[in-house]
Amino acid sequence: MSRQRSMEKISSSEYVSIGELSRLTGCRYSTLKYYTEEGMLPFEQEEENLTRRYRRVETVERIERIRRLKESGKMIPEIKELVKTK
Repeated sequence: MSRQRSMEKISSSEYVSIGELSRLTGCRYSTLKYYTEEGMLPFEQEEENLTRRYRRVETVERIERIRRLKESGKMIPEIKELVKTK
């Protein structure tokens, strides 16, 4: 099992892992994985077996936007359309 990076390091990193995103946003890992699989959270992956890396600032903002849309009563299909990744 790998050691976790400190919140200070995470908060200053350009890229973070899904577990670090979970710590930053308070979202469950499974929720973030679902959003990723649905194409709602873009990520980078250098090679097939390497960890997915998310751009910290943009992804945290996107997660906050998804939360607001859910709170306003939007359903996942609508949210997917509103936050479509390029």
